[in-house]
Amino acid sequence: MTGVARLRRLVPTSLAGQSVALVAVVMAVIVLVGGTLAALNARAAGDHDARERVTAVATTIAAAPSSAEAILSGAATAQLQPVTESVRRSTGMAFITIMAPDRTRYTHTTPSMIGGKYIGSIDRALAGETFTEVSTGTLGPSVRAITPIRDPDGRIVGLVAAGITQETLTAAWYAQLPLIIGTAAAAAAVALIGLMLLRRRLRRATGGLAPEELRVMYDHHDAVLHAVSEGLIVSETGEPVLINDEARRLLDLPDGDLDVMALPDFLARIAATSGVADGDDPIRDELHVTDNRVLVVNSAPVPGLRGSSVITIRDRTEVQAALGELDSMTRFAEALRSSAHESANRLHTIVTLVEMGRPDDAVRFGTEEFELSQSLIDRITRAVGEPAVAALLLGKTSQAAERGIALTVTDDSEIDAAIPDAVPGVLSPVELITVVGNLVDNALDACDPDDPWVEVTVRNDARTAEVVVADSGPGMDAAAFGRAVRRGYSTKSGGDGAGRGLGLALVSQVVRRHRGSMIAENTYGSVVTVRVDGSPQSTSRAGRSSVMPR
Repeated sequence: MTGVARLRRLVPTSLAGQSVALVAVVMAVIVLVGGTLAALNARAAGDHDARERVTAVATTIAAAPSSAEAILSGAATAQLQPVTESVRRSTGMAFITIMAPDRTRYTHTTPSMIGGKYIGSIDRALAGETFTEVSTGTLGPSVRAITPIRDPDGRIVGLVAAGITQETLTAAWYAQLPLIIGTAAAAAAVALIGLMLLRRRLRRATGGLAPEELRVMYDHHDAVLHAVSEGLIVSETGEPVLINDEARRLLDLPDGDLDVMALPDFLARIAATSGVADGDDPIRDELHVTDNRVLVVNSAPVPGLRGSSVITIRDRTEVQAALGELDSMTRFAEALRSSAHESANRLHTIVTLVEMGRPDDAVRFGTEEFELSQSLIDRITRAVGEPAVAALLLGKTSQAAERGIALTVTDDSEIDAAIPDAVPGVLSPVELITVVGNLVDNALDACDPDDPWVEVTVRNDARTAEVVVADSGPGMDAAAFGRAVRRGYSTKSGGDGAGRGLGLALVSQVVRRHRGSMIAENTYGSVVTVRVDGSPQSTSRAGRSSVMPR
Protein backbone atom coordinates (compact mmCIF):
# COMPACT_ATOMS: atom_id res chain seq x y z
CA MET A 1 0.00 0.00 0.00
CA THR A 2 1.43 3.36 -1.04
CA GLY A 3 1.88 6.26 1.32
CA VAL A 4 -0.93 8.18 -0.41
CA ALA A 5 -3.33 5.27 0.09
CA ARG A 6 -2.40 5.05 3.77
CA LEU A 7 -2.96 8.78 4.13
CA ARG A 8 -6.38 8.50 2.48
CA ARG A 9 -7.35 5.74 4.90
CA LEU A 10 -6.62 8.12 7.79
CA VAL A 11 -8.98 10.76 6.39
CA PRO A 12 -12.49 10.26 7.88
CA THR A 13 -15.30 9.70 5.39
CA SER A 14 -18.42 10.33 7.50
CA LEU A 15 -19.83 13.80 8.04
CA ALA A 16 -19.32 13.42 11.79
CA GLY A 17 -15.68 12.40 11.34
CA GLN A 18 -14.91 15.17 8.85
CA SER A 19 -16.60 17.81 10.99
CA VAL A 20 -14.76 16.73 14.13
CA ALA A 21 -11.44 16.50 12.28
CA LEU A 22 -11.87 20.04 10.95
CA VAL A 23 -12.83 21.38 14.37
CA ALA A 24 -9.89 19.49 15.93
CA VAL A 25 -7.45 21.17 13.55
CA VAL A 26 -9.00 24.56 14.33
CA MET A 27 -8.83 23.88 18.06
CA ALA A 28 -5.21 22.75 17.83
CA VAL A 29 -4.28 25.95 16.00
CA ILE A 30 -6.19 28.02 18.57
CA VAL A 31 -4.47 26.27 21.53
CA LEU A 32 -1.04 26.56 19.89
CA VAL A 33 -1.44 30.21 18.99
CA GLY A 34 -3.02 30.97 22.35
CA GLY A 35 -0.18 29.27 24.24
CA THR A 36 2.43 31.09 22.18
CA LEU A 37 0.74 34.43 22.73
CA ALA A 38 0.46 33.67 26.46
CA ALA A 39 4.20 32.91 26.63
CA LEU A 40 5.10 36.07 24.72
CA ASN A 41 2.76 38.07 26.90
CA ALA A 42 4.38 36.64 30.01
CA ARG A 43 7.79 37.65 28.67
CA ALA A 44 6.62 41.15 27.82
CA ALA A 45 4.91 41.48 31.19
CA GLY A 46 8.13 40.38 32.92
CA ASP A 47 10.17 42.99 31.05
CA HIS A 48 7.63 45.72 31.85
CA ASP A 49 7.57 44.72 35.52
CA ALA A 50 11.38 44.71 35.63
CA ARG A 51 11.55 48.24 34.20
CA GLU A 52 9.06 49.49 36.79
CA ARG A 53 10.92 47.78 39.65
CA VAL A 54 14.39 49.10 38.72
CA THR A 55 12.95 52.58 38.19
CA ALA A 56 11.28 52.50 41.60
CA VAL A 57 14.48 51.36 43.36
CA ALA A 58 16.70 53.90 41.57
CA THR A 59 14.41 56.89 42.18
CA THR A 60 13.90 55.93 45.83
CA ILE A 61 17.63 55.86 46.52
CA ALA A 62 18.23 59.06 44.53
CA ALA A 63 15.48 60.88 46.42
CA ALA A 64 16.88 59.95 49.85
CA PRO A 65 18.68 63.05 51.38
CA SER A 66 21.39 60.78 52.75
CA SER A 67 22.56 59.93 49.22
CA ALA A 68 23.42 63.54 48.30
CA GLU A 69 24.88 64.23 51.77
CA ALA A 70 27.15 61.20 51.54
CA ILE A 71 28.46 62.30 48.12
CA LEU A 72 29.03 65.90 49.26
CA SER A 73 30.78 64.70 52.42
CA GLY A 74 33.36 62.75 50.44
CA ALA A 75 32.51 59.47 52.21
CA ALA A 76 30.09 58.14 49.64
CA THR A 77 31.50 54.63 49.44
CA ALA A 78 31.74 54.11 53.16
CA GLN A 79 28.22 55.37 53.82
CA LEU A 80 26.33 54.19 50.72
CA GLN A 81 27.85 50.77 49.91
CA PRO A 82 26.20 48.99 52.89
CA VAL A 83 22.88 50.69 52.18
CA THR A 84 22.80 49.79 48.48
CA GLU A 85 23.76 46.18 49.17
CA SER A 86 21.00 45.86 51.74
CA VAL A 87 18.45 47.34 49.34
CA ARG A 88 19.72 45.15 46.48
CA ARG A 89 19.29 41.94 48.45
CA SER A 90 15.83 42.90 49.67
CA THR A 91 14.54 44.00 46.24
CA GLY A 92 16.17 41.28 44.12
CA MET A 93 18.23 43.71 42.04
CA ALA A 94 21.29 42.41 40.19
CA PHE A 95 23.17 45.60 40.98
CA ILE A 96 22.75 49.10 42.43
CA THR A 97 25.50 51.49 41.41
CA ILE A 98 25.93 55.05 42.70
CA MET A 99 28.42 57.10 40.65
CA ALA A 100 29.79 60.53 40.20
CA PRO A 101 28.81 62.61 37.17
CA ASP A 102 32.12 61.54 35.59
CA ARG A 103 31.05 57.79 35.82
CA THR A 104 33.30 57.01 38.82
CA ARG A 105 31.57 54.28 40.87
CA TYR A 106 30.96 54.88 44.56
CA THR A 107 29.17 51.55 45.06
CA HIS A 108 28.97 48.21 43.24
CA THR A 109 27.87 44.66 43.84
CA THR A 110 31.49 43.61 43.32
CA PRO A 111 33.62 45.74 45.69
CA SER A 112 36.63 45.49 43.41
CA MET A 113 34.74 47.40 40.77
CA ILE A 114 34.36 50.45 43.06
CA GLY A 115 36.38 53.39 41.70
CA GLY A 116 36.11 52.14 38.17
CA LYS A 117 34.13 53.71 35.38
CA TYR A 118 30.40 52.89 34.91
CA ILE A 119 29.63 51.20 31.59
CA GLY A 120 26.47 52.47 30.03
CA SER A 121 24.61 55.55 28.87
CA ILE A 122 24.27 58.46 31.34
CA ASP A 123 23.70 61.50 29.10
CA ARG A 124 19.92 61.62 29.62
CA ALA A 125 20.36 61.27 33.37
CA LEU A 126 22.92 64.14 33.41
CA ALA A 127 20.25 66.18 31.64
CA GLY A 128 17.91 65.51 34.58
CA GLU A 129 15.85 62.65 33.09
CA THR A 130 15.09 59.25 34.57
CA PHE A 131 15.16 56.53 31.92
CA THR A 132 15.48 52.77 31.39
CA GLU A 133 17.50 50.78 28.88
CA VAL A 134 18.82 47.33 28.08
CA SER A 135 22.57 47.38 28.16
CA THR A 136 25.51 45.05 28.74
CA GLY A 137 27.64 45.78 31.73
CA THR A 138 30.08 43.95 34.00
CA LEU A 139 27.32 41.47 35.00
CA GLY A 140 26.14 40.88 31.44
CA PRO A 141 22.99 42.12 29.61
CA SER A 142 20.55 43.77 31.97
CA VAL A 143 17.51 45.99 32.21
CA ARG A 144 18.55 49.10 34.11
CA ALA A 145 17.23 52.46 35.22
CA ILE A 146 19.42 55.58 35.62
CA THR A 147 18.30 58.67 37.54
CA PRO A 148 20.13 61.77 38.84
CA ILE A 149 20.90 62.60 42.51
CA ARG A 150 20.43 66.29 43.34
CA ASP A 151 21.69 68.37 46.26
CA PRO A 152 19.34 70.72 48.15
CA ASP A 153 20.08 73.44 45.53
CA GLY A 154 18.96 71.17 42.69
CA ARG A 155 22.40 70.53 41.24
CA ILE A 156 23.16 67.03 39.96
CA VAL A 157 25.89 65.64 42.23
CA GLY A 158 25.63 61.98 41.30
CA LEU A 159 23.74 59.23 39.49
CA VAL A 160 22.01 55.99 40.59
CA ALA A 161 21.81 52.94 38.30
CA ALA A 162 19.73 49.91 39.35
CA GLY A 163 19.36 46.82 37.16
CA ILE A 164 18.17 43.23 36.76
CA THR A 165 20.06 40.88 34.46
CA GLN A 166 18.38 39.34 31.44
CA GLU A 167 19.38 35.94 32.75
CA THR A 168 17.26 36.54 35.85
CA LEU A 169 14.33 37.68 33.73
CA THR A 170 14.65 34.64 31.46
CA ALA A 171 14.73 32.31 34.45
CA ALA A 172 11.55 33.92 35.79
CA TRP A 173 9.91 33.55 32.38
CA TYR A 174 10.93 29.90 32.16
CA ALA A 175 9.37 29.37 35.56
CA GLN A 176 5.99 30.45 34.10
CA LEU A 177 6.17 28.17 31.07
CA PRO A 178 5.00 25.00 32.87
CA LEU A 179 1.83 26.81 33.96
CA ILE A 180 1.23 28.12 30.44
CA ILE A 181 1.88 24.73 28.87
CA GLY A 182 -0.28 22.99 31.49
CA THR A 183 -3.16 25.39 30.88
CA ALA A 184 -2.89 24.87 27.11
CA ALA A 185 -2.79 21.10 27.57
CA ALA A 186 -5.85 21.19 29.84
CA ALA A 187 -7.70 23.33 27.30
CA ALA A 188 -6.73 20.88 24.54
CA ALA A 189 -7.91 17.92 26.65
CA VAL A 190 -11.27 19.55 27.39
CA ALA A 191 -11.66 20.44 23.71
CA LEU A 192 -10.81 16.86 22.72
CA ILE A 193 -13.43 15.45 25.10
CA GLY A 194 -15.98 17.91 23.73
CA LEU A 195 -15.08 16.91 20.18
CA MET A 196 -15.54 13.24 20.98
CA LEU A 197 -18.99 13.94 22.42
CA LEU A 198 -19.80 16.08 19.37
CA ARG A 199 -18.64 13.32 17.04
CA ARG A 200 -20.80 10.80 18.86
CA ARG A 201 -23.86 13.02 18.61
CA LEU A 202 -23.27 13.89 14.95
CA ARG A 203 -22.68 10.25 14.09
CA ARG A 204 -25.95 9.27 15.78
CA ALA A 205 -27.81 12.14 14.05
CA THR A 206 -26.40 11.38 10.58
CA GLY A 207 -26.22 7.60 10.85
CA GLY A 208 -22.50 7.66 10.09
CA LEU A 209 -23.15 8.73 6.49
CA ALA A 210 -20.72 10.68 4.36
CA PRO A 211 -21.65 14.16 3.07
CA GLU A 212 -22.11 12.79 -0.45
CA GLU A 213 -24.42 10.06 0.84
CA LEU A 214 -26.45 12.60 2.80
CA ARG A 215 -26.75 14.78 -0.30
CA VAL A 216 -27.94 11.84 -2.40
CA MET A 217 -30.40 10.87 0.35
CA TYR A 218 -31.75 14.42 0.47
CA ASP A 219 -32.14 14.58 -3.32
CA HIS A 220 -33.98 11.24 -3.33
CA HIS A 221 -36.10 12.31 -0.37
CA ASP A 222 -37.05 15.56 -2.11
CA ALA A 223 -37.83 13.75 -5.36
CA VAL A 224 -40.05 11.22 -3.56
CA LEU A 225 -41.93 13.97 -1.72
CA HIS A 226 -42.74 15.70 -5.00
CA ALA A 227 -43.51 12.51 -6.93
CA VAL A 228 -45.58 10.57 -4.40
CA SER A 229 -49.28 10.45 -5.19
CA GLU A 230 -50.34 10.73 -1.55
CA GLY A 231 -50.45 13.90 0.50
CA LEU A 232 -47.80 13.88 3.20
CA ILE A 233 -47.58 16.09 6.30
CA VAL A 234 -44.90 15.79 9.00
CA SER A 235 -45.72 17.56 12.26
CA GLU A 236 -43.65 18.30 15.35
CA THR A 237 -45.36 19.36 18.57
CA GLY A 238 -48.52 20.08 16.63
CA GLU A 239 -46.91 22.32 13.98
CA PRO A 240 -46.48 21.20 10.35
CA VAL A 241 -42.81 21.13 9.41
CA LEU A 242 -43.18 19.47 6.00
CA ILE A 243 -46.04 19.48 3.50
CA ASN A 244 -45.58 18.01 0.04
CA ASP A 245 -47.18 19.21 -3.21
CA GLU A 246 -49.98 16.61 -3.22
CA ALA A 247 -51.07 17.57 0.31
CA ARG A 248 -51.22 21.23 -0.70
CA ARG A 249 -53.35 20.29 -3.74
CA LEU A 250 -55.76 18.08 -1.80
CA LEU A 251 -56.20 20.64 0.97
CA ASP A 252 -56.11 23.73 -1.29
CA LEU A 253 -53.19 25.19 0.68
CA PRO A 254 -51.04 28.07 -0.64
CA ASP A 255 -47.30 27.82 -1.24
CA GLY A 256 -44.81 28.86 1.43
CA ASP A 257 -44.53 28.20 5.15
CA LEU A 258 -47.73 27.27 6.98
CA ASP A 259 -48.73 27.02 10.62
CA VAL A 260 -51.28 24.72 12.18
CA MET A 261 -54.03 27.35 11.81
CA ALA A 262 -53.89 26.95 8.02
CA LEU A 263 -54.81 23.27 8.22
CA PRO A 264 -58.40 22.01 8.30
CA ASP A 265 -59.74 21.42 11.79
CA PHE A 266 -59.54 17.64 11.62
CA LEU A 267 -55.88 17.71 10.51
CA ALA A 268 -54.99 20.29 13.17
CA ARG A 269 -56.52 17.98 15.76
CA ILE A 270 -54.63 14.94 14.47
CA ALA A 271 -51.34 16.87 14.29
CA ALA A 272 -51.80 18.16 17.85
CA THR A 273 -52.61 14.77 19.41
CA SER A 274 -50.72 12.14 17.39
CA GLY A 275 -47.43 11.07 18.95
CA VAL A 276 -47.85 13.23 22.07
CA ALA A 277 -48.13 10.32 24.50
CA ASP A 278 -46.09 7.12 24.44
CA GLY A 279 -47.97 4.22 22.92
CA ASP A 280 -50.37 6.35 20.87
CA ASP A 281 -52.22 4.14 18.41
CA PRO A 282 -51.91 5.11 14.75
CA ILE A 283 -54.94 6.38 12.87
CA ARG A 284 -55.97 4.02 10.07
CA ASP A 285 -58.13 4.94 7.06
CA GLU A 286 -60.13 7.66 8.80
CA LEU A 287 -62.58 9.31 6.39
CA HIS A 288 -62.99 13.08 6.31
CA VAL A 289 -64.99 15.30 3.98
CA THR A 290 -63.82 18.75 2.87
CA ASP A 291 -65.65 21.21 0.67
CA ASN A 292 -64.51 19.45 -2.49
CA ARG A 293 -63.13 16.05 -1.60
CA VAL A 294 -63.52 12.87 0.41
CA LEU A 295 -60.14 12.16 2.05
CA VAL A 296 -58.70 9.07 3.71
CA VAL A 297 -56.33 10.06 6.51
CA ASN A 298 -53.68 7.91 8.20
CA SER A 299 -51.39 9.03 10.98
CA ALA A 300 -48.56 7.35 12.87
CA PRO A 301 -46.14 8.70 15.51
CA VAL A 302 -42.44 8.90 14.65
CA PRO A 303 -40.58 6.34 16.83
CA GLY A 304 -38.30 8.01 19.35
CA LEU A 305 -39.60 11.54 18.72
CA ARG A 306 -42.39 12.47 21.11
CA GLY A 307 -44.87 14.90 19.63
CA SER A 308 -43.85 14.08 16.04
CA SER A 309 -46.11 12.29 13.59
CA VAL A 310 -46.44 11.49 9.90
CA ILE A 311 -49.87 12.08 8.34
CA THR A 312 -50.78 10.71 4.92
CA ILE A 313 -53.80 11.83 2.88
CA ARG A 314 -55.42 9.99 -0.03
CA ASP A 315 -58.13 11.34 -2.30
CA ARG A 316 -61.15 9.05 -2.23
CA THR A 317 -63.56 11.38 -3.98
CA GLU A 318 -63.75 9.42 -7.22
CA VAL A 319 -63.61 6.10 -5.39
CA GLN A 320 -66.45 7.19 -3.11
CA ALA A 321 -68.52 8.30 -6.09
CA ALA A 322 -67.85 4.96 -7.78
CA LEU A 323 -68.79 3.11 -4.59
CA GLY A 324 -72.02 5.10 -4.42
CA GLU A 325 -72.84 4.23 -7.99
CA LEU A 326 -71.93 0.58 -7.37
CA ASP A 327 -74.14 0.52 -4.29
CA SER A 328 -77.01 2.01 -6.30
CA MET A 329 -76.47 -0.53 -9.10
CA THR A 330 -76.31 -3.38 -6.58
CA ARG A 331 -79.55 -2.35 -4.96
CA PHE A 332 -81.13 -1.81 -8.38
CA ALA A 333 -80.00 -5.30 -9.43
CA GLU A 334 -81.50 -6.72 -6.25
CA ALA A 335 -84.73 -4.90 -7.04
CA LEU A 336 -84.66 -6.31 -10.58
CA ARG A 337 -84.11 -9.83 -9.27
CA SER A 338 -86.99 -9.40 -6.88
CA SER A 339 -89.17 -7.99 -9.65
CA ALA A 340 -88.20 -10.89 -11.92
CA HIS A 341 -89.09 -13.35 -9.18
CA GLU A 342 -92.42 -11.59 -8.58
CA SER A 343 -93.07 -11.42 -12.33
CA ALA A 344 -92.47 -15.13 -12.58
CA ASN A 345 -95.04 -15.71 -9.85
CA ARG A 346 -97.54 -13.49 -11.64
CA LEU A 347 -96.82 -15.22 -14.97
CA HIS A 348 -97.43 -18.64 -13.41
CA THR A 349 -100.69 -17.31 -11.98
CA ILE A 350 -101.81 -15.98 -15.38
CA VAL A 351 -100.86 -19.26 -17.14
CA THR A 352 -102.74 -21.26 -14.55
CA LEU A 353 -105.84 -19.07 -14.90
CA VAL A 354 -105.75 -19.62 -18.68
CA GLU A 355 -105.37 -23.38 -18.20
CA MET A 356 -108.34 -23.29 -15.83
CA GLY A 357 -110.43 -21.77 -18.60
CA ARG A 358 -110.66 -18.34 -17.05
CA PRO A 359 -108.94 -16.07 -19.62
CA ASP A 360 -110.87 -12.97 -18.58
CA ASP A 361 -109.58 -13.24 -15.03
CA ALA A 362 -106.05 -13.78 -16.35
CA VAL A 363 -106.23 -10.63 -18.53
CA ARG A 364 -107.65 -8.57 -15.69
CA PHE A 365 -104.96 -9.79 -13.25
CA GLY A 366 -102.11 -9.05 -15.68
CA THR A 367 -103.28 -5.61 -16.77
CA GLU A 368 -103.95 -4.36 -13.23
CA GLU A 369 -100.33 -4.95 -12.16
CA PHE A 370 -99.01 -3.51 -15.43
CA GLU A 371 -101.21 -0.40 -15.24
CA LEU A 372 -100.14 0.23 -11.65
CA SER A 373 -96.45 -0.05 -12.49
CA GLN A 374 -96.78 1.97 -15.68
CA SER A 375 -98.72 4.67 -13.85
CA LEU A 376 -95.85 5.08 -11.38
CA ILE A 377 -93.30 5.26 -14.20
CA ASP A 378 -95.35 7.77 -16.18
CA ARG A 379 -95.92 10.01 -13.15
CA ILE A 380 -92.24 10.11 -12.20
CA THR A 381 -90.97 10.65 -15.75
CA ARG A 382 -93.47 13.45 -16.31
CA ALA A 383 -92.38 15.25 -13.15
CA VAL A 384 -88.68 14.47 -13.44
CA GLY A 385 -87.33 15.37 -16.84
CA GLU A 386 -83.81 14.23 -16.06
CA PRO A 387 -83.63 10.50 -16.97
CA ALA A 388 -80.87 9.65 -14.48
CA VAL A 389 -82.76 11.17 -11.55
CA ALA A 390 -86.01 9.53 -12.69
CA ALA A 391 -84.24 6.15 -12.83
CA LEU A 392 -82.80 6.77 -9.36
CA LEU A 393 -86.23 7.53 -7.90
CA LEU A 394 -87.79 4.48 -9.58
CA GLY A 395 -84.98 2.31 -8.22
CA LYS A 396 -85.37 3.75 -4.73
CA THR A 397 -89.13 3.16 -4.95
CA SER A 398 -88.59 -0.50 -5.80
CA GLN A 399 -85.96 -0.80 -3.09
CA ALA A 400 -88.31 0.73 -0.53
CA ALA A 401 -91.12 -1.58 -1.59
CA GLU A 402 -88.86 -4.59 -1.08
CA ARG A 403 -88.18 -3.38 2.47
CA GLY A 404 -91.82 -2.71 3.16
CA ILE A 405 -91.39 1.07 3.19
CA ALA A 406 -93.84 3.40 1.46
CA LEU A 407 -91.75 5.83 -0.64
CA THR A 408 -93.71 8.65 -2.24
CA VAL A 409 -92.52 11.16 -4.83
CA THR A 410 -94.79 14.18 -4.32
CA ASP A 411 -96.68 15.91 -7.10
CA ASP A 412 -94.69 19.10 -6.34
CA SER A 413 -91.59 17.48 -7.82
CA GLU A 414 -90.38 19.00 -11.06
CA ILE A 415 -86.98 18.89 -12.80
CA ASP A 416 -86.24 20.79 -15.99
CA ALA A 417 -84.27 18.46 -18.24
CA ALA A 418 -83.03 21.34 -20.42
CA ILE A 419 -80.77 22.89 -17.75
CA PRO A 420 -77.08 22.53 -18.74
CA ASP A 421 -74.47 21.54 -16.16
CA ALA A 422 -72.63 24.85 -16.55
CA VAL A 423 -75.40 27.09 -15.10
CA PRO A 424 -73.91 28.63 -11.91
CA GLY A 425 -75.69 27.80 -8.67
CA VAL A 426 -77.82 25.02 -10.18
CA LEU A 427 -77.23 21.37 -9.32
CA SER A 428 -75.97 19.19 -12.15
CA PRO A 429 -77.56 15.76 -12.67
CA VAL A 430 -74.59 14.06 -10.97
CA GLU A 431 -74.84 16.41 -7.98
CA LEU A 432 -78.59 16.00 -7.86
CA ILE A 433 -78.18 12.21 -7.76
CA THR A 434 -75.65 12.61 -4.91
CA VAL A 435 -78.04 14.76 -2.90
CA VAL A 436 -81.24 12.82 -3.58
CA GLY A 437 -79.65 9.37 -3.35
CA ASN A 438 -77.90 9.98 -0.02
CA LEU A 439 -80.86 11.72 1.60
CA VAL A 440 -83.24 8.95 0.52
CA ASP A 441 -80.83 6.24 1.71
CA ASN A 442 -80.57 7.94 5.11
CA ALA A 443 -84.37 8.27 5.29
CA LEU A 444 -84.93 4.59 4.38
CA ASP A 445 -82.52 3.54 7.16
CA ALA A 446 -83.93 5.99 9.73
CA CYS A 447 -87.72 5.65 9.31
CA ASP A 448 -89.91 4.14 12.03
CA PRO A 449 -90.26 0.34 11.55
CA ASP A 450 -93.80 0.48 12.95
CA ASP A 451 -94.87 3.15 10.45
CA PRO A 452 -92.29 3.14 7.65
CA TRP A 453 -92.73 5.91 5.09
CA VAL A 454 -90.50 8.29 3.14
CA GLU A 455 -91.59 11.32 1.14
CA VAL A 456 -89.43 12.96 -1.54
CA THR A 457 -89.84 16.33 -3.26
CA VAL A 458 -87.32 17.39 -5.93
CA ARG A 459 -87.41 20.72 -7.80
CA ASN A 460 -84.67 21.98 -10.08
CA ASP A 461 -84.98 24.80 -12.60
CA ALA A 462 -82.80 27.56 -14.04
CA ARG A 463 -82.82 29.53 -10.77
CA THR A 464 -83.37 27.22 -7.83
CA ALA A 465 -82.72 23.64 -6.81
CA GLU A 466 -84.59 22.22 -3.81
CA VAL A 467 -84.68 18.71 -2.36
CA VAL A 468 -86.96 17.85 0.57
CA VAL A 469 -86.83 14.36 2.08
CA ALA A 470 -89.06 13.46 5.03
CA ASP A 471 -89.31 10.19 6.95
CA SER A 472 -91.13 8.77 9.95
CA GLY A 473 -88.00 8.26 12.02
CA PRO A 474 -86.91 10.13 15.18
CA GLY A 475 -84.00 11.84 13.44
CA MET A 476 -80.84 13.12 15.15
CA ASP A 477 -80.27 15.82 17.71
CA ALA A 478 -78.43 19.04 16.77
CA ALA A 479 -75.01 17.78 17.92
CA ALA A 480 -75.25 14.51 15.98
CA PHE A 481 -76.55 16.28 12.88
CA GLY A 482 -73.71 18.81 13.11
CA ARG A 483 -71.13 16.01 13.22
CA ALA A 484 -72.82 14.21 10.34
CA VAL A 485 -72.59 17.18 7.97
CA ARG A 486 -68.96 17.88 8.86
CA ARG A 487 -67.40 14.45 8.42
CA GLY A 488 -68.15 10.74 8.10
CA TYR A 489 -70.53 9.93 10.95
CA SER A 490 -73.15 7.26 11.33
CA THR A 491 -75.71 6.28 13.94
CA LYS A 492 -75.63 2.76 12.51
CA SER A 493 -73.25 0.06 13.68
CA GLY A 494 -69.78 0.71 12.37
CA GLY A 495 -69.73 4.39 13.25
CA ASP A 496 -67.11 6.77 12.05
CA GLY A 497 -64.26 4.48 11.51
CA ALA A 498 -65.88 1.89 9.29
CA GLY A 499 -66.19 4.07 6.24
CA ARG A 500 -69.95 4.56 6.69
CA GLY A 501 -71.95 7.67 7.43
CA LEU A 502 -70.68 9.73 4.48
CA GLY A 503 -74.17 10.44 3.13
CA LEU A 504 -74.95 13.73 4.86
CA ALA A 505 -71.29 14.80 4.64
CA LEU A 506 -71.33 14.35 0.85
CA VAL A 507 -74.59 16.26 0.63
CA SER A 508 -73.09 19.03 2.76
CA GLN A 509 -70.09 19.10 0.43
CA VAL A 510 -72.34 19.79 -2.57
CA VAL A 511 -74.28 22.43 -0.60
CA ARG A 512 -71.11 24.30 0.41
CA ARG A 513 -69.79 24.14 -3.13
CA HIS A 514 -72.91 25.97 -4.38
CA ARG A 515 -73.20 28.23 -1.31
CA GLY A 516 -76.58 26.81 -0.48
CA SER A 517 -78.28 25.77 2.76
CA MET A 518 -79.23 22.52 4.45
CA ILE A 519 -81.89 22.62 7.18
CA ALA A 520 -83.06 19.80 9.43
CA GLU A 521 -86.29 20.11 11.40
CA ASN A 522 -89.10 18.12 13.01
CA THR A 523 -92.54 19.01 11.62
CA TYR A 524 -94.81 16.34 10.18
CA GLY A 525 -91.84 14.03 10.33
CA SER A 526 -88.07 14.20 10.31
CA VAL A 527 -87.46 16.58 7.40
CA VAL A 528 -84.18 17.58 5.71
CA THR A 529 -84.33 20.42 3.17
CA VAL A 530 -81.51 21.26 0.76
CA ARG A 531 -81.81 24.50 -1.19
CA VAL A 532 -79.46 26.07 -3.74
CA ASP A 533 -80.33 29.48 -5.13
CA GLY A 534 -78.78 30.18 -8.50
CA SER A 535 -79.65 33.90 -8.57
CA PRO A 536 -76.72 36.38 -8.62
CA GLN A 537 -77.48 37.84 -5.18
CA SER A 538 -77.13 34.42 -3.59
CA THR A 539 -73.37 34.45 -4.13
CA SER A 540 -72.98 36.89 -1.25
CA ARG A 541 -74.09 34.16 1.18
CA ALA A 542 -70.82 32.32 0.93
CA GLY A 543 -70.66 29.09 2.82
CA ARG A 544 -74.17 29.34 4.36
CA SER A 545 -75.20 26.06 5.95
CA SER A 546 -78.02 25.94 8.43
CA VAL A 547 -78.26 23.07 10.89
CA MET A 548 -81.41 22.67 13.01
CA PRO A 549 -82.35 19.85 15.39
CA ARG A 550 -84.18 16.89 13.96
